[in-house]
Order: sequence, then C-alpha cells, then structure tokens
Amino acid sequence: MCLAIPMRLIEIDGVAAVAEVDGVTRAVRLDLLPEAVLGDYVLIHAGLAIARVDAEHAEETLTFLRSLADEVY
Repeated sequence: MCLAIPMRLIEIDGVAAVAEVDGVTRAVRLDLLPEAVLGDYVLIHAGLAIARVDAEHAEETLTFLRSLADEVY
C-alpha cells in the first residue's frame, strides 16, 4: 500500500519544486505533472507529485491524517 500526502507548491523551477504542509517543506519533482502551477495542491509520493487535487480534498485528507497521528502519538 502506498500513501501520498497532499502538499501545496510554494516554489517551482522547471520540474524541480518545493512543497509545504503544516510548516514542513520538501523538495519534490513535477516530472509527472508538468502542468502544475504555483499554489496547486498535489499528492506527493516518494518525492514525486503524482496528482493535482483541489484545496477541499487536500484539507479533508490532511484532517484525516492528523487525526490518525493524534491517535498513535
């Protein structure tokens, strides 16, 4: 099973980008989503943006993941 995390693109330089969620930033690649633009929410798996999602879907997913973390920690 794979898990992809929704993150917002805050910097783009070609297919290299920086994405952010909850104050955490990560270098990511946009090779599979060349149409992504600054501010888009994308699903990140293994450092690759694999899909674009709307802000509502991203927030629903993040809320669920945060609730799981609260239960575990």
